[in-house]
Amino acid sequence: MPDPSGATRVSVGDRTLSVSNLDKVLYPETGTTKAEVVHYLTQVAPVLLPQLRDRVVTRVRWPHGTGGPSFFEKNVPAGAPAWVRRVTLPAPGSGRGSATTITYPFVDDVAGLVWLANLAALELHTHQWRVLDGAPVAPDRLVVDLDPGSPAGLAECARVALLVRDTLADVAPGPCVPVTSGSKGMQLYARSPDPADPDATRTFAEALAQALASGHPDLVVARMTKNLRGGKVFLDWSQNTRAKTTICPYSLRGKHEAPYVAAPRTWDEVEAAAAGRTPLRQLSPAEVVDRLVDGDPMAALDDPDA
Repeated sequence: MPDPSGATRVSVGDRTLSVSNLDKVLYPETGTTKAEVVHYLTQVAPVLLPQLRDRVVTRVRWPHGTGGPSFFEKNVPAGAPAWVRRVTLPAPGSGRGSATTITYPFVDDVAGLVWLANLAALELHTHQWRVLDGAPVAPDRLVVDLDPGSPAGLAECARVALLVRDTLADVAPGPCVPVTSGSKGMQLYARSPDPADPDATRTFAEALAQALASGHPDLVVARMTKNLRGGKVFLDWSQNTRAKTTICPYSLRGKHEAPYVAAPRTWDEVEAAAAGRTPLRQLSPAEVVDRLVDGDPMAALDDPDA
């Protein structure tokens, strides 16, 4: 029902919150509205919420839709509902003239997803570590970020993804899950090589990147220098530093005027793209929802028997 501010009070589970301007177009190319963003998030909540569990969330907001400006937001915004769980942590690189702490939100339920959608927080970024008992613990995941330099694209990312997968199988057995980023590249997720060591994932990822760049210099680069990346895939190991965040699997992206999703994929798809049989492309929200009937590839990371 409407409240005096013009917003609508809605019940989501056992929460009540205000939403406004549900007919606002957030993706101008497709006319996708805030209401449709809310609908997507509620549909993928069973697989998105496990990716957010106990991870503080940095958001990218597009208040006027993806045709307008955006901004990153780490702190809990003013007016956040009291039920939003939060934690205050030291700010990365804090020093003179900068904030020394950040009060981050968690997203624990569907109501939290609706709250963020109402703020046009389209992108949800997380660290590879969780917060337990009020403090960060060592990363439980390794993320390998594959960033193609034009004219390279997803086909080249697929070739590099297979190299990463095969290398990990030799040195860090366990599931490895490919995710097309919803932008232009891919990420690969695996378990941390040492979940008790806070620096293990960064060290391991850097060594992996350097080894693959040395062994495949025509395809892989391990340095961020722009002029080295043309036609190659930059393996960004720095995503595993504790201060960095990566787009959360199943999050929407706001980089285009049409919606795409950071979408978990199958290795059959990646192999077909690497072989040139079937091109790999970024997926829309509707395509991601349709694929859920086949299960959640990310679930393998939390399955001790996988």
